This record gives sequence, C-alpha cells and structure tokens, in this order.
Amino acid sequence: QVQLVESGGGLVQAGGSLRLSCAASERTISTYALGWFRQAPGKGREFVAAIRSSGSTYYADLVKGRFTISRDNAKITVYLQMNGLKPEDTAVYSCAAARNSASLYTSGSYSYWGQGTQVTVSS
Repeated sequence: QVQLVESGGGLVQAGGSLRLSCAASERTISTYALGWFRQAPGKGREFVAAIRSSGSTYYADLVKGRFTISRDNAKITVYLQMNGLKPEDTAVYSCAAARNSASLYTSGSYSYWGQGTQVTVSS
C-alpha cells in the first residue's frame, strides 16, 4: 500500500515562505508524476502544481512565479517551495501521485493521496 506523507505546513505571515515536503513509501512512485492540490474551508480541491518523472512542471496561474515544485527521485520525495505567500493561499495542501500519462490538472487522475498539511497565512 503506497503511502504519501506531507510535512512542512504551519503558520506564516503574508509575504513569508514555507517549504512543503511529501515522502512516498514505495520506490515505484519515482516513476509517477507527483502533484500538489489545496483545499480551503468551504471550497473545492484546487490544483496547485505538478511534476512528471521527467522533470516537466505545471503550475496553476494563481501560484505561477511564487511557488516552485521539485522532486528528488532518490528520496522519493516531492517539494513545494512557496514564496510570497498571501492570506488566500491558506488551505490544506495535499500531495498526490499519478501515472505519467495522465492529465495532471484534475484530481481524478491521481491514484494515491497524502493526508494533507495545513498552511495558514496571516495578514
């Protein structure tokens, strides 16, 4: 059973930075695309960023230029560096794994999900 475990969330002031990590339990995940989604209270799950095993990256327009996704296949870990955080970035952030052939913008493409980590940005 594949497990994805996020860490690095917390409380930060507007303009600050956080780095989220997501570690996978199975080495096969190094061949999967990895993505980050977020869900704010009362809202639906929203695509944030994704990275294929080749290293190709994809971002939501709302975070482009502020967030950077990267991965370390040796550690089977994906990272999300978040800079210039805004109060509207407040949400639970979850990582997920999908086959590389999938469309990475939709949550239905992802087979495995982590539990999520809370990110709160104060104004």
